[in-house]
Amino acid sequence: MSMFRRRKDDSEAADDPLTPEAVLDESGSTPRTVGVPAHGPLDAGDVESTDGRLDLGSLWVPGVEGMELRLELDQDGGQVVAATVVLGESALQLQAFAAPKSSGIWDEIRPEISAAVVQGGGSAREQAGEWGKELATRMPSAGPGGKPTLAPARFIGIDGPRWFLRAVLSGPAATANAPAEPLLGVLRATVVHRGSQPMAPRELLPLHLPEAATAQPAADEPGAPDLNPFERGPEITEVH
Repeated sequence: MSMFRRRKDDSEAADDPLTPEAVLDESGSTPRTVGVPAHGPLDAGDVESTDGRLDLGSLWVPGVEGMELRLELDQDGGQVVAATVVLGESALQLQAFAAPKSSGIWDEIRPEISAAVVQGGGSAREQAGEWGKELATRMPSAGPGGKPTLAPARFIGIDGPRWFLRAVLSGPAATANAPAEPLLGVLRATVVHRGSQPMAPRELLPLHLPEAATAQPAADEPGAPDLNPFERGPEITEVH
């Protein structure tokens, strides 16, 4: 596993001024229609710059005190395929995809994820969340000593203008509000940069390494459960 590290300048504020208050739907369960969600994540067309956020290409991720950002690479081309925010023992994985102009894709993708989790030996159920319907899952994972276990993971899908953002909470944040809230704050303040290039629906929006990242070896650390059916590549870490 290889990691990249960069420490935040002392001049940068430790608190994140970009995280808004949560504003829930009246029912707490109404799925979002296509367009910028009422309280974030945001579309790049609605912000003036990347100030206060780390530019990863299609994702502009805000920094918060104590946060570690891991960028996952595919094994073949070495391309960045996901960004994972780690706070304490919990993690938030982010991936943005192209979507049709006139409709969202979360209602299509959600049952596919559920079926894949169950087929892999886990469990999945729908629940109401801040952005509408979510998936609460338990996924096969390696526990202490390599003993098989079922690790909780919470899948959140957000349909935006011509983009879809998939967020996955793992660790204690998958089942408890207190550890989830700081990560949900990061999610609310994240910006999706769709770009103008034509892309097929469900195509992964491009990500890239942050500027000024320097390679450092790092000891293996326990992380989020493997949320992909393929082997994960090396991870990159941005330390704030």
